[in-house]
Amino acid sequence: MEGVRPGGGPPAGGPGSGSGSGSGSGSFPSLFPPGLHGIYGECRRLYPDQPNPLQVTAILKYWLGGPDPLDYVSMYRNLGNPALNVPEHWHYVSFGLSDLYGDNRVHEFTGTDGPSGFGFELTFRLKRETGESAPPTWPAELMQGLARYVFQSENTFCSGDHVSWHSPLDNSESRIQHMLLTEDPQMQPVQTPFGVVTFLQIVGVCTEELHAAQQWNGQGILELLRTVPVAGGPWLITDMRRGETIFEIDPHLQERVDKGIETDGSNLSGVSAKCAWDDLSRPPDDDEDSRSICIGTQPRRLSGKDTEQIRETLRRGLEINSKPVLPPINAQRQNGLNLDRAPSRKDSLESESSAAIIPHELIRTRQLESVHLKFNQESGALIPLCLRGRLLHGRHFTYKSITGDTAITFVSTGVEGAFATEEHPYAAHGPWLQILLTEEFVERMLEDLEDLNSPEEFKLPKEYSWPEKKLKVSILPDAVFDNPLH
Repeated sequence: MEGVRPGGGPPAGGPGSGSGSGSGSGSFPSLFPPGLHGIYGECRRLYPDQPNPLQVTAILKYWLGGPDPLDYVSMYRNLGNPALNVPEHWHYVSFGLSDLYGDNRVHEFTGTDGPSGFGFELTFRLKRETGESAPPTWPAELMQGLARYVFQSENTFCSGDHVSWHSPLDNSESRIQHMLLTEDPQMQPVQTPFGVVTFLQIVGVCTEELHAAQQWNGQGILELLRTVPVAGGPWLITDMRRGETIFEIDPHLQERVDKGIETDGSNLSGVSAKCAWDDLSRPPDDDEDSRSICIGTQPRRLSGKDTEQIRETLRRGLEINSKPVLPPINAQRQNGLNLDRAPSRKDSLESESSAAIIPHELIRTRQLESVHLKFNQESGALIPLCLRGRLLHGRHFTYKSITGDTAITFVSTGVEGAFATEEHPYAAHGPWLQILLTEEFVERMLEDLEDLNSPEEFKLPKEYSWPEKKLKVSILPDAVFDNPLH
């Protein structure tokens, strides 16, 4: 449960219980946590005339057992900038993804030099409708939903990331059903006593714009959105009443995306997905060495080092590498941080006791003769992107199962650090499968998988097979993955 209240009379620790701004250094009232003070100071810099904004507050705080990780979401009225064609809008700012308290009640305090908590807070800019006197509160629940994902998965967000939501953000009939993330155009990073906090802005987008971001890259689509005032403009303001995509508003923008895909490929190097794989090389009753990643079985868990490599692959999805290299299997932290997070946090792809169950050194890499890949419809629809946008550009692409430790990485012959080779194109390290595909085979697969570009036209299950390559791909209903024993 959440409540809406003015920011001026908060319970213990609320932003409105003090005044002033700054980095959070110095002395503070006992009920005004320093981490929260630093963020509130940045808000006061932008909105000096709104010291007590309306807030949506978690009635039962997360650290007391409540379901909502964000303690507060402040809502400000922003007058925009007529000179830049920026309309008036509501500006939402979260409090809770960063370390507000510094006493380990939510985030472990690891020092002032690195990120505070997860290192960021979320913001959102919603176009103000004519006659609207108070901000809608649904964006606060949207932000809570994203925060729950971050806390539960411990995956952090970066500028350019996309979020497939598959539902109107405000539960209406809107075409705005997905999100991109970018730096907030006005809010500056804040140094608090518990580390640095940056501000990532949620940008609502249509399905066609999400697909373009997947096939090309999020930053490129964000730049296009900035050039279309009704679709976001320079400050990327979300208009839930927008009825046209940027490609319908300006058809020439599709040409820019197509050219970008052809030139750059896709910067999306991996997704969390419903997927599985089977080793068809051995009979089903051969349990000694054949660790088929079968739905309904208990495969070996990913080691910490494998997890680190896969997670780094996913994290680097927004980077353009001149020489594609799979990150080395290396659990060492740099500068005391584990991929932008405190080293004490559990890796998002690693089961809690996985490293203890099977040490990395004891899992040998196995060459497989034949494999069967399984995806749900949404994951399968990304296979052409994986092949055309990644492998044909000499890169790699990873599917990481959201229901277990399974991972499938497709690699091209130009990727270094892979354990799959042209001689042995299918190789597994525990539940992590790598598949090396030559350019010739990729081109053939793209022809055979052409109907995946129109998934609504075929019925599930759907199977594709290349017997001479000993490879089979199945597109299966969600129920198979949601109910492993189905």
